Amino acid sequence: MSLQETLSNQVKQAVKSSFSIELETVEFQATRKEFAGDITVVIFPMLRFVKGNPVQIGETIGHYLVENVTDVKAFNVVKGFLNVEISDSYYINFFNNIKNNETYGFVSPTAEKKAVMVEYSSPNTNKPLHLGHVRNNLLGYSVAEILKAAGTKVYKTQIINDRGIHICKSMLAWKRFGNEETPESTHLKGDKLVGNYYVKFDQEYKKEIQSLIASGETEEDAKKKAPILLEAQDMLLKWEAGDEETVALWKKMNGWVYDGFDITYKNLGVDFDTLYYESNTYLLGKEFVTEGLKSGVFIKEDDGSVWCDLTEDGLDKKIVQRADGTAVYMTQDIGTAIQRIKDFPDVGGMVYTVGNEQDYHFQVLFLILKKLGFEWAKNLYHLSYGMVDLPSGKMKSREGTVVDADDLIDDMANTAGEISEELGKLEGYSDDEKQALYKTIGLGALKYYVLKVDPKKRILFDPKESIDFQGNTGPFIQYTYARIQAILRRADKDKMDTSGTTDVQLDPKEKELLKQIQLFPEVVQNAALQHSPALIANYTYDLVKLYNSFFQNVSIFGADNDNEKRFRVQLSNTVANTIKNGFELLGIHVPERM
Repeated sequence: MSLQETLSNQVKQAVKSSFSIELETVEFQATRKEFAGDITVVIFPMLRFVKGNPVQIGETIGHYLVENVTDVKAFNVVKGFLNVEISDSYYINFFNNIKNNETYGFVSPTAEKKAVMVEYSSPNTNKPLHLGHVRNNLLGYSVAEILKAAGTKVYKTQIINDRGIHICKSMLAWKRFGNEETPESTHLKGDKLVGNYYVKFDQEYKKEIQSLIASGETEEDAKKKAPILLEAQDMLLKWEAGDEETVALWKKMNGWVYDGFDITYKNLGVDFDTLYYESNTYLLGKEFVTEGLKSGVFIKEDDGSVWCDLTEDGLDKKIVQRADGTAVYMTQDIGTAIQRIKDFPDVGGMVYTVGNEQDYHFQVLFLILKKLGFEWAKNLYHLSYGMVDLPSGKMKSREGTVVDADDLIDDMANTAGEISEELGKLEGYSDDEKQALYKTIGLGALKYYVLKVDPKKRILFDPKESIDFQGNTGPFIQYTYARIQAILRRADKDKMDTSGTTDVQLDPKEKELLKQIQLFPEVVQNAALQHSPALIANYTYDLVKLYNSFFQNVSIFGADNDNEKRFRVQLSNTVANTIKNGFELLGIHVPERM
């Protein structure tokens, strides 16, 4: 039982014995720094049930706790707040129980708990991954890792958008202008090569529009009549009809893109357990349109189109099948969700990592699935996130003005190298060691900068600002971890005894660290509930700030006795392990030296 649970039970008992009132809940908060105490009982909510002066009520409860709870050594009351002081022995016992647990804060999944499928990335196969995809991948991967750490079995997945007019645009441009070039002949990653032809299509399309306007067409008509667009539309019809030549070209170019994506995912440090392809799923869902018509969830209009009327739910009418019988995106998403549960029967919920421009789409999707009677539909979550901007402005794929994910990863490593060299932090490293460390620092800086922000907020990403060895940044936390490793190497060299510690009087800085470490399991659970890596990131930063304050004010190797020295080394090791575990949930590596 946690300290808070013990205190909660004892406070309820104090109120019952002193005032003959049974409380249902007790409210706690952290004790303000200007007052003595480790945890504060908030008296004000009790005044609805317990009549009297809040200070006197607090005094009564405080005396009861001192007399009945071994670990409560003192208290003070400030207005309606009962500040409780906890004994050193409580924190030392806690520490001895967790100090050798390398997965402290993590919970193993249980068989009775349903699995969750987390979808992220889900790119189009007509262009490389860009900065927007980076935020998507980092968020989805981190949330999956946090859910696992909180005790849930997780399947990571994506749906690859490998069909449609945008794919045909790249295919047509390569067919017209590519001269049979390949990733091998151009020494380009396949996704970059295909992306170049998506940009090329847009350039040629704009030329044709201008030519048609010059010959007297309106701009609106010119956009519809441009020959290259008409040919791309014809190519899509051929693909849907299974035309052999078109399908062969589609397979070849998509294969190039997948190879390119795999390299980017590896460099970014994300992975997937299973993949879905839109070319396989776009017809799914149509059978459920028929079921929905039978049950009255859907209605058929006079023109034959099928709709779901959600006006009574505060939404609008949504089409789920066109008049010609073809599926729309909503139909596909309904079918894909159902198919995933069929493929993985232990899944009881899903998380969709998709930008906030699709908020309404997912509101509708989840509601329709509930109306269709699927029990698991109540466990669907849209991990909605804001866009990523750069100081230079917005990005546009078709105009070739996006920030390429591979280029960004390389730039981060280069910037990390420049700053590290300026600071002179890497003396004695070989060139290979330096390059590996630059990548660790650069990628850590990128991931931390993106993940420390609440997912719903828009981000202005500044690469230089993210690679700072001071402040709330990835490199600052990585550097603290590396500093602790140096302390542990020195302790190992001195052959220090690592047995348990009991007889230690805690310095206030040590106590603050132990209180922060104690919060880690709760933070992991809250981050899972809220689908927010930002909680993990900012917890880890707070832990590092406390450790640095301890390091600057409390001598480790200059302790008064071996018992204190041993405790401080072990405390440092537990802090390092907690940093490592926290960063592992963010997909960030920590260097042993820096």
